[in-house]
Amino acid sequence: MINKLDEAFRFQQQALNLLSSRQDVLASNIANADTPGYLARDIDFSEQLKNAMNNTAVKSPVTMNATSDRHLAGNAMPFDDPDLLYRIPDQSSADGNTVDMDQERVSFADNAMKYQSGLTFMGADIKKMMSVLSQG
Repeated sequence: MINKLDEAFRFQQQALNLLSSRQDVLASNIANADTPGYLARDIDFSEQLKNAMNNTAVKSPVTMNATSDRHLAGNAMPFDDPDLLYRIPDQSSADGNTVDMDQERVSFADNAMKYQSGLTFMGADIKKMMSVLSQG
């Protein structure tokens, strides 16, 4: 039974995880808009989602060493992700920065809307399942 529930939410879970990762990348691009030589990055969402659903792109997080039993366990994703793509700029910059703020803002807002929609869809699915379970 748990496996069926897990499979029912797997697609939305993978999509939300990827959208969250993409939001971090886009926020990093926006934060570095004035950094000379910074190259804007992005992910190929559809390709990454296909890989995640096929389990071909399982990434292990970077583990942190704890020098004391009182330290909290921490995991972080690798900083230099090979799946990140460089964005080709529409207009070149004198300092080598490839961040186009208009494009980044649109991508950021679009990604946020997709993330919120995914949460809404997942919430609706949970409500449907709860309704079925309560009616027996």
